[in-house]
Amino acid sequence: MRRLRRTLTLLLALALAAGAIYAVTTVLQRSETLVTERCTAVVGTATFELATDQAANAALITSVAVRRNLPPRAATIALATAMQESSLRNIDYGDQAGPDSRGLFQQRPSQGWGTEAQVMDPVYSSNAFYNGLVKVPNYQSMEITEAAQTVQRSAFPRAYAQHEAMGRAFASSLTGQSSAALDCTLRAADSAGNPDNVVSALTKTFGAVPAKSQGRIVRVDSGRYSTGPAAWALAHWTVANAKSLSVTQVELDGHTWNRDSHKGWQESGASAGSVTITVSAPRS
Repeated sequence: MRRLRRTLTLLLALALAAGAIYAVTTVLQRSETLVTERCTAVVGTATFELATDQAANAALITSVAVRRNLPPRAATIALATAMQESSLRNIDYGDQAGPDSRGLFQQRPSQGWGTEAQVMDPVYSSNAFYNGLVKVPNYQSMEITEAAQTVQRSAFPRAYAQHEAMGRAFASSLTGQSSAALDCTLRAADSAGNPDNVVSALTKTFGAVPAKSQGRIVRVDSGRYSTGPAAWALAHWTVANAKSLSVTQVELDGHTWNRDSHKGWQESGASAGSVTITVSAPRS
């Protein structure tokens, strides 16, 4: 009888433990489901929000300006323009005013912007926009909507103004003028990250970045993108692309962004002069 009682007690304890594990797992799964994925940029007391795909496109547009050494104002104008033209999405259709318009900037092949395939390439279309912008005399001192309209020749010349504040906030963070200013709230990575993919993406985006990978970590600790605004441009670009690259953590200059904490950039012991990127581990 005593042995039976011990056996029943053990079985009950195991059942309770299993139930507790199931309950905790269920709560965690539900909490992940409830996470609203988004990216935010903060300038002063103002916060602006984009969906993750919009933020990734904003990061791409801005990275082209950074690579070309264009001023942050150029990125602000480009982001406000793309937000008005396509809601920062690489769409493959136009509208009644421009039926052959395509891409982030709704550029028209019939107006000499390039072939349809070219204007659907975000890097090409961003460069094409900046090529037009730098030809505009004094574009840095012009109103954003005026500069955008000079390049775009839109049927709605004043429409770009409504996106000026958003463009300025995301341009400020994505060009690195503002540090620890861009945050993305994301669910847990659903697959293991590949550090080589991160290195490849950084090189494709910014050029010859001396990024080194070891294990799950990628480091950029020398060259232009290891310090100052350029380093923050790279760090913020990585956060904006953390979803597609399965990045879980980015560290730079006394600050750490951790995907799982949902707390944005936090003060830490991260060293200056080095961007450290960690990708998600394989699931057991």
